Amino acid sequence: MSKPKVLVADDEENVRLDLRLRLAREGFEVVTVETASAALEALQSDTPDVVLCDLLMPGLDGLGFLAQQRALGPPAARIPAILMSAHADVETALKAVELGAVDYLPKPARTDEVVFRLRRALEVSGLRAENAELRAKLDDGGGGFGGIIAGSEAMQRVFTTIRKVANFKTTVLIQGESGTGKELVARALHEQSGRRGRRFVAVNCGAIPEQLLETELFGHVRGAFSDATRDRRGLFEEADGGTFFLDEIGELPLPLQVKLLRVLQEEEVRRVGESRSHKVDVRVVAATVRDLAAEVRAGRFREDLFYRLNVLTLRLPPLRERADDIPLLIEHFVRVLNRKLGTRVDGVTPAAGRLLARYAWPGNVRELENTIERALVLADGALVDVDDLPPKLRQADDPVRRAVDESELSVKRATRQIEEALIRKALEATGGNRTRAAELLELSPRALLYKIKEFGLR
Repeated sequence: MSKPKVLVADDEENVRLDLRLRLAREGFEVVTVETASAALEALQSDTPDVVLCDLLMPGLDGLGFLAQQRALGPPAARIPAILMSAHADVETALKAVELGAVDYLPKPARTDEVVFRLRRALEVSGLRAENAELRAKLDDGGGGFGGIIAGSEAMQRVFTTIRKVANFKTTVLIQGESGTGKELVARALHEQSGRRGRRFVAVNCGAIPEQLLETELFGHVRGAFSDATRDRRGLFEEADGGTFFLDEIGELPLPLQVKLLRVLQEEEVRRVGESRSHKVDVRVVAATVRDLAAEVRAGRFREDLFYRLNVLTLRLPPLRERADDIPLLIEHFVRVLNRKLGTRVDGVTPAAGRLLARYAWPGNVRELENTIERALVLADGALVDVDDLPPKLRQADDPVRRAVDESELSVKRATRQIEEALIRKALEATGGNRTRAAELLELSPRALLYKIKEFGLR
């Protein structure tokens, strides 16, 4: 597995050297530059996984770097950036978050703190990639519902529920594994509702540092804390009249869960440092990969908030439970990625298609898209073949494992599947020489011929 690559931008040579040595010992690959401009160039030539950028540097400063990184567009704009400063203040930290920073790190920092922030940023990167990849379906104009690529019965039930509840203000909790398209479904709820002309605001509760999250959600007034030099509206007020999507709601700290409950019950928010409340008209949609009921039992999530969020639950099936959608997604990703990569691949061979359809896809749609992208790059011909797919897919296609998984514990059916798979392999290994294949299988030529006819092999 490749090491995560960190780009460090700092004008102090001793800081660059120190971070290079410390992070290398923790398993990171480190690239250093001494200006923000050099960091922007690096983002376009050799894409890192995460950026550590100093706030105060000659020429372009850290905030300027964040603004110009966003202007670069994807994929550079999606790389998570952490701002570092020995002169931290809340106002600057908020500005950094507004410009796209995922975290704000004071200098100097302990190695374990730096590593923790970097690994959290990498997790954020994965979530951003998931959202970007799933939003690509909307941009491509494909899909059967709101740009979602799906024709399976399981997803059709999800679409039916979306249509039924879209125009109600009822809180919706979306549950599903990473990569199943939770934000895309939240956007579909918004677009199908009468709020479609107003803002859809999304925030990842695990992506913003806890000390900044309260003011990010609820805002603050001037003088609320030492660095609050002006009044600032929170995201709930920004979403007034529209839809507010709270992704990874299970990561919300307990103190903020109380304030969120007030918003849901009273439909009003109170900025930090203010004595009066502001009315808001917001449809709240939340999402999580966690089992919130278990989190309640563990004391990490408020029971009253759980019941308030869990008015209507949408469970998104993982890709392995809607295998009928895999051919549609493959076709879609081949078309989209051909444009992105400049490749000219028409599709996949039947053998590769069967392998893709049988794989369990623990990473869901994100993993499937990454697999297709890799295959398009490696493919020599007009079609992606089995050899173009990652080894883990080919290894997962083990006949014994598949027989056990799919035979419903029938020994007869499992034995038949294993026999057929082994005979196919033997015939392929011998170029169709049945005498030699019979030797490998330790069968008589007559028995092999009988099996070939029984299984309809050629």
